[in-house]
Amino acid sequence: MTTVDRGACPYPFSEAKRLDLDPEYGRLRDNGELARVRMPYGGEAWMATSYEDVKTVLGDPRFSRAATLGADVPRMMPLIQTDTSLLTMDPPNHSRLRKLVAKAFTMRRIEMLRPRAQEVVDGLLDDIEAQGPPADLVEGLALPLPITMICELLGVPYEDRDQFRAWSDAALAFTAYTPEEIQQGRDGLKTYLASLVAKHREQPSDSLLSELVRARDEEDRLTEEELVQFGVTLLVAGHETTANQTGNFLYTLLSKPELLRDLQQNPDLLDAAIEEMLRVTPLGAAAGFARIATEDVVLSGTLVKAGEAVMTQIAAANRDGAVFENPEEIDFHREHNPHVAFGHGAHHCLGAQLARLELQVAVGTVLRRFPGLRFAVPVEEVPFKEGRLVRGLRALPVAW
Repeated sequence: MTTVDRGACPYPFSEAKRLDLDPEYGRLRDNGELARVRMPYGGEAWMATSYEDVKTVLGDPRFSRAATLGADVPRMMPLIQTDTSLLTMDPPNHSRLRKLVAKAFTMRRIEMLRPRAQEVVDGLLDDIEAQGPPADLVEGLALPLPITMICELLGVPYEDRDQFRAWSDAALAFTAYTPEEIQQGRDGLKTYLASLVAKHREQPSDSLLSELVRARDEEDRLTEEELVQFGVTLLVAGHETTANQTGNFLYTLLSKPELLRDLQQNPDLLDAAIEEMLRVTPLGAAAGFARIATEDVVLSGTLVKAGEAVMTQIAAANRDGAVFENPEEIDFHREHNPHVAFGHGAHHCLGAQLARLELQVAVGTVLRRFPGLRFAVPVEEVPFKEGRLVRGLRALPVAW
C-alpha cells in the first residue's frame, strides 16, 4: 500500500463537451492513480477511474450511498440530497424496495414489450417521414419513445409529458438552472407523483404505480414517502437516460460513416453495436454520485479511510485497457465487452433490459427505414445540452 499526499487539487476536469471524455480521467486510470480532488460542492473526494476500482466502489457494501443522504458530501450539484430514494439506499432497505418491482423488469417481461415498442417507433417514424426532411430525431423519436413506454408501464398520463419533462430537466441540472429552480423541479415531481398516487388509490389499474400503492396500503411494505419517491425515480430514470442515449448513439453513427456502413451492411450486429456504444458513450456529464467508505478500504494501493467519499467515473472504467482491447476504438465486432454502463452491484440499473430494448428498436428501425440518413446541418452545429448531469442533444436535425 502506498502513502499519498492527501492534499486535494481543485476539480480538474473540464465540463463535458458533446460526447468527449476529459483525457485527465484516462491519465489517472492508466497511471494507476486514485486522485484526491476538491469537488465543486461538499469538499474533497477520491476519484476512482479504473475498471477494478469502479466495480469495487459500486459493488462493495463497505461503500455506502445511504451515508450521503442529508449530508454535505462531495458532489457536482449545488443541492444536498435530502429525499430517500432507491438511489440513496443500501441493502436491506434498497433490496426491499427493488424487490417490489423487480419482476416487471425481468428479461422475459421486458421482451414481451418489444411489439409495443416497435409499434410506437413505427408510428413516430411514419410521422417523421410524412413531414419530410429536415426532421428532429430528438423531439420526433428519442424523447417520445421512452416517455411512452415508461408512462404505460408506470401508469402516468402521457399528456402530462411536457410538465414532468420540464421538472425532470431542472432536477437533473447542476449549472443549467439556479439552485432554486433545481429545487422547484424536485418539488414539482414529488407533488405530481403524490397526486398520481392518490388517483391510483381511487382507480387502481394493472400499472406499476398501482402495484406500489397496493404494496403500501395492503401489505405495508413501504412508507408513503418511499412510494412517492420511488415513482419519481422510475419516471425520471425511465425516460431521461434512454432518450439521451438514443440521440447520442444516432449522432455517433452519423458522425462516423464507417460505423454506420458497417451496421447497415451487417444488421445482425445491432445488439453488439448497442452494447459497444453503451460502453464507449459517456452518459454522465461528470463523475457519478458519491459513496462513503464505512471502514478503511484500499483502492489502487491507496488507503481510503472510513468516512471519506469516493466518486466513480464509469466512462473511464469502460475504456480501461486492462479489460478492453483497443479501448478507445468503437468496434461492433468486439467479442468481450463486460462494460459497466448500467452500473454494478446492488444499484445495477433496474431498467437496463428496457433501455436495451428501446435502443435496439429505435436505432435498428431508423437505419432500416432511412438508409440515406445524414445530418441536416454541419456536424459542429448539432446542439448539445450543457450544465446537466446527463449528456444529450437538444436536437438532432437529419435528412434522408
